[in-house]
Amino acid sequence: MIDPKTIEAKPVEAKIAGPQSSLADLLRLPGLAAISLYLLLLSGVIILGVVGGRHYPPLFLVFAAMFITACAGLLRLLRWAWALALAAVFLLAVYNLWIFTSLHQLPALVQGLLNLVFFLYLVRTEVRERLR
Repeated sequence: MIDPKTIEAKPVEAKIAGPQSSLADLLRLPGLAAISLYLLLLSGVIILGVVGGRHYPPLFLVFAAMFITACAGLLRLLRWAWALALAAVFLLAVYNLWIFTSLHQLPALVQGLLNLVFFLYLVRTEVRERLR
């Protein structure tokens, strides 16, 4: 039988400090918030492109859903969302740099380099250490 007098208040304090500490960690990593907003913006562009029917096929809505999921998970500092965002920005960087080399479109180069910067930020050890 568990004696109620021996139960400490540590788990309660940990639960109270949990969200505050994750918010403090997120504030120390403003790049994660920027990458989350970027992924949210990309998903909005994809959704508008699919709804308009001119730019993207309806299958691209899967990418929009994955970007929104990665955005929400990154803000909560979850490791699986970090992996999803890392894969997304790496594949987008490769895709945009390939478009630049084949079609010589300058906006693709700018977006590809931006995705490369986001990739290099996400692989930093300071970012990986703060994820749950």
